[in-house]
Amino acid sequence: MTSYAFTFPGQGSQAVGMGKDLAAAYPEARAVFQEVDEALGQRLSAIMFEGSDDILRLTENAQPALMAVSLAIIRVLEAKGVRLADHAAYVAGHSLGEYSALAATGTFTIADTARLLKTRGQAMQKAVPVGHGAMAALLGLDMATTHEVAAEAAQGEVCDVANDNAPGQVVVSGTVAAIERAVELAKAKGAKRALLLPVSAPFHCSLMQPAADAMAQALAEVTMNAPLVPLVANVLATPITDPAEIRQRLVEQVTGVVRWTESVTWLTGPGGVTNLAELGTGKVLTGLAKRINAEAIGTSVSTPADIDAFVAALLA
Repeated sequence: MTSYAFTFPGQGSQAVGMGKDLAAAYPEARAVFQEVDEALGQRLSAIMFEGSDDILRLTENAQPALMAVSLAIIRVLEAKGVRLADHAAYVAGHSLGEYSALAATGTFTIADTARLLKTRGQAMQKAVPVGHGAMAALLGLDMATTHEVAAEAAQGEVCDVANDNAPGQVVVSGTVAAIERAVELAKAKGAKRALLLPVSAPFHCSLMQPAADAMAQALAEVTMNAPLVPLVANVLATPITDPAEIRQRLVEQVTGVVRWTESVTWLTGPGGVTNLAELGTGKVLTGLAKRINAEAIGTSVSTPADIDAFVAALLA
């Protein structure tokens, strides 16, 4: 029997025009975008549909925007007779996508999720002065060598492994000088490529502790329900359902490693999942899934045509 996990993309997948085709095609999508706009007190949908790339790329805009598209797709699927709890064994999300996953499975309301992600984006941006932090992708190294590179590059500064995205695709995060050293060390240790990423802050490293503190406070004030299906958490790469633990892991996730390789490996191994459906903007997670497990079936669901094909496959 086919078993699905629904996955939700993270920052970097945003693009001007995101969600516009969904809003044109479905009243359910329009309702989600309006709900997010009202929750934030801003016309985020206008930024998404025709805004400038620079404004959309701001962390405090990109994060709720990506969630809004994912939840618009969820609501459209529901209107077409596809309920998440009937078709997904698990949910998982890449970094901010974890919030989209939790909204999709009923832990948070859409409005609360939008506000949490606005807070998260602002807190992550404020945690480190612009120009003081950096991130780099190290391609072609195994995790053991990547940890060696990070340890050697730190030299009393911060250089942490931030994202384990797929085998041979790891991201490090920390202070500018340490990350620049990591790039050179990685090349010396045989990396195929090592390059600085165009990010506005050093996410998922210990420099983000002020943002983790802000999220601990914000999450303490929000109503949380048990998810309809388990969440495979970024920092654990195993499933959880208890709201108190979900809150704790979301706080840890701000400074912790996004263990995506291990998460997909767990889903397609012990989790028994055969199909990974990426609900939202872009196809990043679908590409990573194939690199992590060549036998996994990845499906990207982002356009009205994708939705029709996905519904037909699920209800066949």
